Amino acid sequence: MAHIETDVLIIGTGPAGSATAALLSSYGIANMAINRYRWLANTPRAHITNQRTMEVLRDLGREVEDEAYLFATHQDLMGENIFCESLAGEEIGRMKSWGNHPLSKAEHLLSSPTMMNDLPQTFMEPLLFKTACSRGTQARMSTEYVSHVQDRDGVTTTCRDRLSGETVTIRSKYLVGADGGNSLVAEHAGLPFEGQMGVGGSMNILFRADLSKYVAHRPSVLYWVMQPGADVGGIGMGLVRMVRPWNEWLIVWGYDISQPAPEVTPEFATGVARQLVGDPELEIELLSANTWTVNNMYATHMQKDRVFIMGDAAHRHPPSNGLGSNTSIQDSFNLAWKLAAVLKGQAGPGLLDSYSVERAPVAKQIVTRANQSIGEFGPIFEALGMTGGTDIDKIRASMDARCDATPAAEAQREALREAIAFKKYEFDAHGVEMNQRYRSDAVVTDGQIEPAFDLDAELHYQPTTWPGARIPHVWLFDGVTGDKHSTLDLCGKGRFTLFTGIGGEAWEAAAAEVGAETGLDIRVHVIGPRRKIVDHSGDWARARDIRDSGCILVRPDQHVAWRAEAMSDQPAAELRRVLTKILAR
Repeated sequence: MAHIETDVLIIGTGPAGSATAALLSSYGIANMAINRYRWLANTPRAHITNQRTMEVLRDLGREVEDEAYLFATHQDLMGENIFCESLAGEEIGRMKSWGNHPLSKAEHLLSSPTMMNDLPQTFMEPLLFKTACSRGTQARMSTEYVSHVQDRDGVTTTCRDRLSGETVTIRSKYLVGADGGNSLVAEHAGLPFEGQMGVGGSMNILFRADLSKYVAHRPSVLYWVMQPGADVGGIGMGLVRMVRPWNEWLIVWGYDISQPAPEVTPEFATGVARQLVGDPELEIELLSANTWTVNNMYATHMQKDRVFIMGDAAHRHPPSNGLGSNTSIQDSFNLAWKLAAVLKGQAGPGLLDSYSVERAPVAKQIVTRANQSIGEFGPIFEALGMTGGTDIDKIRASMDARCDATPAAEAQREALREAIAFKKYEFDAHGVEMNQRYRSDAVVTDGQIEPAFDLDAELHYQPTTWPGARIPHVWLFDGVTGDKHSTLDLCGKGRFTLFTGIGGEAWEAAAAEVGAETGLDIRVHVIGPRRKIVDHSGDWARARDIRDSGCILVRPDQHVAWRAEAMSDQPAAELRRVLTKILAR
């Protein structure tokens, strides 16, 4: 006999689990989130927050988005990645990162109503968790997942109350495993993975120290330290990461994965901090220290009937490119609306099959990209002569040689400049963050050919209304007040949305008819002069890829579900056909 019943049980309250809970509660779906610990993230782990993730927070409500900005470090201060021998020592080079190059900044401004920022996990998790609980999520801390059994009608999950030691049984219609890189839910569901765990060893040293005299004139999130004799295990070099400007920091330092993880004592941590900062007298306030492993593994399938995995449970990778919590939150945005539609009787269970079909390729993409980014430090080491041994004097001589007035030194300097500039594939890869295009039964293309990427798809986001792509952002205007709204603001929030123009009014009647049949509240925007929404700038007309009388149907996760070039002879029949397929009715 189950002690507790709910519609959706979520294991884990990290970015993926808390976002799923917040979205489900916003959609009116009963859910419970459990966490084996007494509270949320106690270290700032994930921090880079890209525009697509901020769009999910914006969809949860402008108050959620605004609170994220309140606690985040602004994009301008994310600045330029610095490569140096120590913070106090010689700077080797730098590159404009995270959308701060003028060309990249323009692309960011054109791509989204939101701004990239640096929001440590210690701030992101409480924001999402608070949003979830305030909207109806039932939460249980100090509650540990033990096992689950699913049947035709639901899932029975056995948990252990870590305070009392008692067994707690929870019955749900669906189970979501957002329980991290060592996911028991994924293991018990028997889900398939490719790759390898534990390919490198690293440690985090979290501390407070005022380092403003070394960094305030060159603001950055990441200061990469390369010095002869430094341990180059783990991610390849010492990293001093800004947590809060400019007095809270996280050092990432490698260790030999073939050996036992080292004990990070206060004396050891202080020594590492002094070495990387370059200040032998530096006093730090040590906050915490822990070791972790670099992983290269992803799920090739992310669901087993009524059980789903997301976040680090599905994609396990190093922090390169800052993709971890972003991809996790975007997993939740994909799954939550589908669970809601099925639980409300608007869709058949087959809709849920599209979750893995759409998100597993993303898991593979970002795990591959993150691990590839580690290897792309190699040319920097090569240009500095830091490869091929531990002869510190030889490495020092090679680094010094780049200052000579010789053809070899000139070639070395050029190689170093090119190697640092190439790191844009890690630190300014806007396309990796924004170019996801879904291909599944939850998208209807009607044979329309996918547009090719004209630019490098990893570096540049390329908007399109081709079904499966996220709807392009442009600013539209209220025809009465003149207020501006992003196209993303006009859709989402758990609802399907249909965009059309003058001559497309019959789509609005069709949406009302089909919506009544399916139980869907389909929002419709007829865009044009003297209408409620006006395209003063013409940007929507240029971005939409259809005629005025055509339509674009957008899913609750802001991805295009279907589009019609022009008005149909039978608009209701067409819309019914498309929604029947998408919703697996």
